[in-house]
Amino acid sequence: MAAKNLPPTYDKIAQHAVFPETTHDEKARYNFLANLNKHLAHVSQGNATAYNKRVEPKFQEEHGRTFENKDELKEAMEQDPHYQIWSALRRSTMEMRQQAGRSLTYRQALDLKEKVDALNAGKDSLVLNKEVAVPSYLKAVDNHLMPGSYHTELFEGDVANAANYDGGLFVTTAGLLGRYSDGGGQAIGDWLLTNHPDFKPKRILDIGCGMGHNVLPIAKRYPDAEVVAIDTGVPMLRYGHARAMALGYENVTFMQAEASQLPFEDESFDWIQTTMFLHETGGKSIYNIMREIHRVLKPGGITLHIEQPQYTDDMSLYEQFIRDWDAFNNSEPYWSKMHDIDPKELMASCGFDPENYLHFGAKAINDLDDGKQKADEPEDHGRSPIWNVFGAWK
Repeated sequence: MAAKNLPPTYDKIAQHAVFPETTHDEKARYNFLANLNKHLAHVSQGNATAYNKRVEPKFQEEHGRTFENKDELKEAMEQDPHYQIWSALRRSTMEMRQQAGRSLTYRQALDLKEKVDALNAGKDSLVLNKEVAVPSYLKAVDNHLMPGSYHTELFEGDVANAANYDGGLFVTTAGLLGRYSDGGGQAIGDWLLTNHPDFKPKRILDIGCGMGHNVLPIAKRYPDAEVVAIDTGVPMLRYGHARAMALGYENVTFMQAEASQLPFEDESFDWIQTTMFLHETGGKSIYNIMREIHRVLKPGGITLHIEQPQYTDDMSLYEQFIRDWDAFNNSEPYWSKMHDIDPKELMASCGFDPENYLHFGAKAINDLDDGKQKADEPEDHGRSPIWNVFGAWK
């Protein structure tokens, strides 16, 4: 019988000039971890059974009522053996993914630096500024359990964490982001071209670009536009720029800049985009960033944000709890805040007209999909082929 619903193998993802090289054993390790991630997404279904048949009935028996909030539910679920085993295995998988990625990138860290330097040399489309500080909310977190997160370099010019992130996305998403891990950028670019074919942006700003994997599909769909991609993580910018050069993109400038203090004139961009960025910003920063977006967006322009779906009134406490797993166990402390925010109110409070608000799902064709993969549990961010998008016209 043919295997069903298995991730693609690591050798199917796209290679480029600065992509980290992998040995046979390193590929095998990544394939194992991708399959384990996929398997644990199905094991997670047992958490709902545990909640319905053991955890909630026991709590009702002891307290004479059901759960009133997520904190009560979390405390009770963490005592259940099925949840304990699943959660421990999932956390271990995330840790092993980082160990595997760091091992293979740091053994070739100097070679990666040389490749990146060669592609970046003499290019004015990489703009670094030592005066730009990494926000405190980012410095305090090793996002996705990656030591040093997006900004740390162990020596001058180090890009190992960026290369680790590039290669490791395959593991955590089981290949459902496509050959270049750019499903979000593909989806939003296709949506805008399909639904607003007359919209011809001249300047596009991508905030929190990381290694640029989601901005390149946008640049491809609008080749005549000037595209600016900003981040505070210098290793990501160096690597992302070199990656763009290696893939033949000439219309993207990678710039070191802080999202809550954009170094651009008022009303200077036609389209401002973020992709899975806002949930990694802390507290009030989301509001500061959105106000800056409103300031630099032209009248008649659009801002779009691919993000975590918000909690709704008809969403059970259990579903909210299970969606928050990453906040407590995968070094995503601002994850829950993004779930709780009403994006329409967020944008209205930062100057956008509620009548111009947008909220929709966008879908991209996965060029690694053989028809056997399926989306998994709702808590597995990035797995669903439908991307949650909110935004507004100005």
